[in-house]
Parts: sequence; C-alpha cells; structure tokens
Amino acid sequence: MSGIYVHIPFCKSKCAYCNFFSVVSDKGRDAFLAALKREAVQRRNYLGGEAVRTVYFGGGTPSLLKPSEIAGILEVLRLNYDIIDSPEVTLEANPDTVSKESLLDYKSMGINRLSIGIQSFFDDDLQYLSRKHDSKHAMRVLDWASEVGFQEITLDLIYGIPTLTDEKWNRNIDIFLSTGFNHLSAYALTVEEKTALGQRISKGLAAAVNEDNTIRHYEILTSRAADAGFEHYEISNFARPGHQSKHNTIYWKGEKYLGLGPSAHSFDGSSRQWNVAGVKDYCDNYSFEREELTLDDRYNEYVMTSLRTNWGCDLGFVRDSFGEKYAEKFEKGVQKHILSGKMLEKDRNFILNDSGMLFADGIAAELFM
Repeated sequence: MSGIYVHIPFCKSKCAYCNFFSVVSDKGRDAFLAALKREAVQRRNYLGGEAVRTVYFGGGTPSLLKPSEIAGILEVLRLNYDIIDSPEVTLEANPDTVSKESLLDYKSMGINRLSIGIQSFFDDDLQYLSRKHDSKHAMRVLDWASEVGFQEITLDLIYGIPTLTDEKWNRNIDIFLSTGFNHLSAYALTVEEKTALGQRISKGLAAAVNEDNTIRHYEILTSRAADAGFEHYEISNFARPGHQSKHNTIYWKGEKYLGLGPSAHSFDGSSRQWNVAGVKDYCDNYSFEREELTLDDRYNEYVMTSLRTNWGCDLGFVRDSFGEKYAEKFEKGVQKHILSGKMLEKDRNFILNDSGMLFADGIAAELFM
C-alpha cells in the first residue's frame, strides 16, 4: 500500500514560526491547479502500480481552495491511480478559512479526516505565533466539524510557547479531551533563524523559547494522554487505539509515497525526489531533484523513523534488510540507552519510552552508519 501527498502552497499570511514552503498570495492559482493535475497524470506510474490507501492535502493552507477545486484534484487522482474503495483522505484546515458549508462540501466529496490547526485556545499564544484566528472562532469550527459528521478529526497544538503557562497548557489539553476527538498532534515550538519569529527573537522583540518549559509541557502531555487512554504512537502524535494517522504511518514505516505540488517529496523504496519549490517555476517548468539511497542511507532512515514510534526498531528487520554488520552495530549501540532507562526491548524490538523520545534524534544519530 502507498500514499499520495498533495502540497497546496497558498496561505492567507505566513505564521511567524513556519519554515515550510508557502506563498502569501493566490496569484497564479488557476495555473497551479492545471500544473498539479498535469503532474498527477505524468507521474501515475511512480508508485509501480501499488494500491493507494491514503491521500493527504497539506500545505500551506489547503482549505483556502474552493471545495470544487479539491474535488477536481481528487477526480484526477481517482482516474489515474489505483485508490482503494475506502481510502483515508485528509485535509489540513485553518479555522479562519472554513465555514460549516465548506466543511459539508468537503465531506460530501470524500474528505473523511480533518487536521485542524488550532495551536492554542488562548489568544495571546495565537498572537505570539501570528495566527489569524482567535480562540472563539476555533471553538466554533470544532463544533461545525462535529455537527457535519466528521468521524476522524485531529487537532494540532503547540507547546513550549513562551506565553503558554502550565495552567494554560493543561487547559488546552482539557479542551481537546472534552471534544471526544480521537487524535492529537502536539509539537514543541522550534524556532528557525530565518523565520519571522527567529528574526524577532534575535532582535529582542519576542521572548525566546525556554527548553525547561518545553520539556515540562511534554511531560504533562504524555502523562495526561496516557491517563485518557491515548497511545503515544509517534513523538508528536497521540491516538485512541485504531485511530492512528494511516498516511503519516506510511512515512514512519518507510513505505512508498508520491508527493505532488511545489516542494513536495516522494519516495519509491530506493530513491527520493523533491519538486522545485517556486510556484511559477513549478507551473512553467516542472522539475525535480533525485537522490539514490545507499544501503547506509536506507538503514539510517529506518533507524531514525522507527525510533520515533511506539513499535520501535526491529532488529530482525535490520539484519534481514541491511545485513549482519548493521545489526551488530545497532545492537551494540542501544545497550547504554537500555541501561539508562530511555529504551526498552520487547521481542527484539527496541522502543524509546516517553523520556527517551525527548532524545530520539540524538540517539538515532549515534546508531547511524
């Protein structure tokens, strides 16, 4: 099984912390939609005929597109790819870009999972992040999504925001739990130098992120999520049993996926490629870069992605897929992390616990070839 990611680059405005490719304009929108459909047709053989079980509209802000425009993209995908009968079809949406009517339209065309970018239910946090919605409208959107009948809804929240106290973070979690939704994506605020927030912090115009606060918020989150019956199945993702993101799991399990749109990445099992980032360049002269992965690359990526999850790194898979020297390096390298209490072994699977996940990138790097 495989997945398709569709990158919609348009945004109303650029969030201060965002480091993803997006443009604050919908100039050239018609040309973009035509180019996107053209790319979908041109690359219909990329997945090697594998059935597609997920389609994910990300961005950018996909909910800026009209429902009819999303429907047109889905029609092209259905005509050119072997999409299973009941795929997971996710749409990322910002609260300020949807209405109850548009949500009804999205649902009617086959969108069956919403990812709503709330970030916080407190206006001062939203202002720090340069979000365009306020907390009252966010709550209205959640009510609309439930009333429309979406069964699968995930919220994005951000912790470690300098304006976010422990009390407010607990209240954010309270509000999420009160919705009855089955999935939460929660991200630590990270600040890249070239973002607007990075520039503001460097000039002393905004408070900097405090690592101790971030760690404490993470610990509050993991404890409360567990108490509420949520599985911490990936560093930033929590779900009730049976409600994990099928699309993102494709990435973490190293399965094939096709990325459509400017800056979108694809993986065919042996190589990666990524599209040109500029919207005009993408429309006028579609091009991409490609990287053939060595055995070391594939091993390193497996270690990095599997250690982010609660199924962990399978030593038998390492041995069968990469060879004995890789298995020996991995098994030797994990011992100190088991002794330190950050990792556990279960049926030859090596899994980071909640405290170990705080160090996942560093631990993975130690195990790389």
